[in-house]
Amino acid sequence: MKREKGQERQRRQKRQRMLRKTVGSRGASRRSAVSRQTAETRVELRLNVDGSGRTKIETPIPFFSHMLDAFCRFANLDLELTAAGDVEIDQHHTVEDVALALGQALREALGERRGIRRAASASVPMDDALGFCAVDLSGRPFSVFDAKFGKERQGELELDLLPEFFRALANSSRANWHLRIEYGENEHHKVEALFKSAGSALGQAVARDGARAGAVPSTKGVLE
Repeated sequence: MKREKGQERQRRQKRQRMLRKTVGSRGASRRSAVSRQTAETRVELRLNVDGSGRTKIETPIPFFSHMLDAFCRFANLDLELTAAGDVEIDQHHTVEDVALALGQALREALGERRGIRRAASASVPMDDALGFCAVDLSGRPFSVFDAKFGKERQGELELDLLPEFFRALANSSRANWHLRIEYGENEHHKVEALFKSAGSALGQAVARDGARAGAVPSTKGVLE
């Protein structure tokens, strides 16, 4: 009896090991941790793709932190992130390096991107504004950003850095990101609708597709 129980336990442990090795298979953990440090910035983050939108985000730019939180909540990403940078000189380094670290975390958590939907799009309104995003986790980086703002800053965030953020995210995540503000009057609403649409599209793209049975979603058999 003890021998049978031991054999059954070994078989169960073997199945669990095989399951963990298959990125994109049902139950596999899609998590990553990234540490990025330069002479200008320091970014530390932990990401769970299969989360529920729980965040703990600390950056020196409060409105930027707020937008990252909205992005994660709409994507159902769990994210712990701390960032520090030379914002007394310019916000560019911090915003860009956060995007680079986040994109790297996504890329590492998804691995070969087996069994995911891969591509998705979403339109999200916020009162007077409507944001749109289409994302393809294709392995090829490209970013299109079509949005105009009526002022230089929202809160403390320099709005001309938004295309830089998504360009860096595209490069690091190796994905296509196409974003557009369809219309809107309030700048806060426009920016937030954009981040929420980006999160919503990403959440759909990383979702597991049972019909793919763990296959790489590409006619080439690889995403790179």
